[in-house]
Amino acid sequence: MATAAEGMDASKGLILAARFGTPLLVLSRQAIRHNYELMRQYLPTVMVHYAVKANPFAPIISELDRLGSNFDVASDGEIEQLAAQNIGGWRMVYANPVNTLRGVASAVRHGLRYCTFDSVGEAEKIAAHWPQAEALVRLRVVNSQALVDLNKKFGVLPEEVLPLIRAARDRGVHVVGICFHVGSQALSPRPYQQALADCRELIAQAADEGFELRIVDIGGGFPVLPLSRRGELIGMLQAVDRALTECLPPAVEVWSEPGRVICASAVTLLTSVIGSRLRDDHRWYFLDEGIYGTFSGVVFDHWEFELMACNPGRTGREKATFAGPSCDSFDVMFENRETPPLEIGDVLMSPNCGAYTSASATVFNGFAKAGMVVLEDEFPGCEQ
Repeated sequence: MATAAEGMDASKGLILAARFGTPLLVLSRQAIRHNYELMRQYLPTVMVHYAVKANPFAPIISELDRLGSNFDVASDGEIEQLAAQNIGGWRMVYANPVNTLRGVASAVRHGLRYCTFDSVGEAEKIAAHWPQAEALVRLRVVNSQALVDLNKKFGVLPEEVLPLIRAARDRGVHVVGICFHVGSQALSPRPYQQALADCRELIAQAADEGFELRIVDIGGGFPVLPLSRRGELIGMLQAVDRALTECLPPAVEVWSEPGRVICASAVTLLTSVIGSRLRDDHRWYFLDEGIYGTFSGVVFDHWEFELMACNPGRTGREKATFAGPSCDSFDVMFENRETPPLEIGDVLMSPNCGAYTSASATVFNGFAKAGMVVLEDEFPGCEQ
């Protein structure tokens, strides 16, 4: 995977922090391109729908638009943003199995064609308010190793799929496929392989009843790994690609909804030390970004963020606690984190901050969300 940090060393971090202030998020368009092309290279038959919820930053959307990506949206807000960026509804799939009427109205207004569902109630909603939609039924996948279990909330068991398709047909809903999501940061191809085996059986059973399921959406979940483990990701993509060939008829169209694997490594956070003190003989550092901002991923995404000092001359090691700027004791990101001794004003760099970070940040306590810049716009020579 490509990372923003590959094109931005500590010296660039200090320049950008001085130019724009901190906290600051730095996007690498080159990393977005690399990650998208990696998916296309190793899953060549799969149509990519970028999961906008991972990071809706407009330059990310624009770059993926330029590359030819489609998009996974989950709300009227995401639909309206993409429409404002001149992306047609035919390139979006409304992939939220439970939708608001406002969201459905936006989908209809902008010409979206596809949606997902996993209940009779949602089928009735589609029939009443979006009768021209083509729907995919959401399959539940068991994956206890997922970082975030998306099947706790969504999906029906394999034995429930055909009864739900029948019920949807009886209400006038046109069901055209199956979708699933193995959960975030999947580290093995096995959940994909099992889900695809289930899809194979369900497609055959549906055909016996006169239903043509012509689309399988394998969702996202592909992991973000260090560069030293890039081969693991490639091996996983290759295993999924083989499973697609083994399990699905050639005529079936395959989609994916990657988010994290596209954007996580493309954004680096710059944050500054705003306070330092000893509490009970233990060092605490206070940063100008915290749990309620970009580091929201500590809570919502269970993500382990790295911290690297940009300022030169910091030697030695100590264990310290890092807290955010708000007047809330919950605003503590890292405890007993090893670090060189720091001073107020020092700038820290945190890579892999592109997914489920700024997207879930708030303005709690009046602290603004981190600004965002594009690395290649500030340092044109670093783009290759």
